[in-house]
Amino acid sequence: MSKQINSNTLTFKQRNELSGGYLLRKRILSVIIDICFFLLMFGLCFLILQPILNKISLSLMAESDLYDSTINLVPRHFTISNFGLAAELMEYGKAFRNSLLISGGVSLVQLIACTLVGYGFARFNFPLKKFWFFCVILVIVIPPQTISSALYLHFYYYDFMGLFKLIKGSTINLRGSMLPYFLMSAGCMGLKDGLYIFLIRQYFRGVPKELEEAAYVDGCGTLSTFVRVMLPDAKPILVSCFLFSFVWQWTDSFYSNLFLGRVKLLSRELGSLADSLSAYVERISGGSSRASVGFMQQINAVGVLMVVTPIILLYLVAQRGFVESLSQTGIKM
Repeated sequence: MSKQINSNTLTFKQRNELSGGYLLRKRILSVIIDICFFLLMFGLCFLILQPILNKISLSLMAESDLYDSTINLVPRHFTISNFGLAAELMEYGKAFRNSLLISGGVSLVQLIACTLVGYGFARFNFPLKKFWFFCVILVIVIPPQTISSALYLHFYYYDFMGLFKLIKGSTINLRGSMLPYFLMSAGCMGLKDGLYIFLIRQYFRGVPKELEEAAYVDGCGTLSTFVRVMLPDAKPILVSCFLFSFVWQWTDSFYSNLFLGRVKLLSRELGSLADSLSAYVERISGGSSRASVGFMQQINAVGVLMVVTPIILLYLVAQRGFVESLSQTGIKM
């Protein structure tokens, strides 16, 4: 009787000989695929990180290093004075507080409104439901620039159902305040609201209806079921929508220029940083010199880092919920 071969006691060479060289070919192919995958991922990561690394290197250079052809990435004269200058020109503390208040408040209002609307589209039937969802898609597709004139006039001569003109005799101007932001967000017409409604709707459609039915059997009403059963399960997608909203509001310049007037925001101060630097150099030199192009680019790079750093820190804190929501939403959609 032939002895049964125990594969656990055989070496790789012996098992490869028994398989006719199949194991070796499979191992080589697996190593090649891993190497190609590593090179691809390394290249993609480098393409993403390389501009940020260049800006970090540029921000830490003294002005004399900008014109030294022997310096590539590593500065010869390290300095952090550029950050102080950029912060002074941008009035960073005040602009940061305003950006945080507006971005956080608007994102919260958008999240509440879009969650209610998305849940309604996912779970309830009402007249013209398909038409209204088509309107949501239009909000995603049509750029806000096409209605900028209408928005400007609407909030410049704001009159809610004719009440202000009836009581005061004239309309009121809401430009220069945060009210237009919050009113549009509460009405699901804010920045990217259509996208958030779509994502939340798709998520709730993937939640089994048996959960709601069990809650109804236990005596919960519609609102109680929504708050106590559906919302806890939807935390991942809500975190994602809040992050998307916060980031887009943080870097938005269209609505801020349209509504907020002279309110200082980081996105607006960054756009005018080069002009502020030119005025600063001319003021301290008595008009005898002007800021060089290289120095302008350097201070602009510093400003970009100071604007995106809070966003990066926010993502690092919330990345777990963000990644989880993307994976779950992708499966349920």
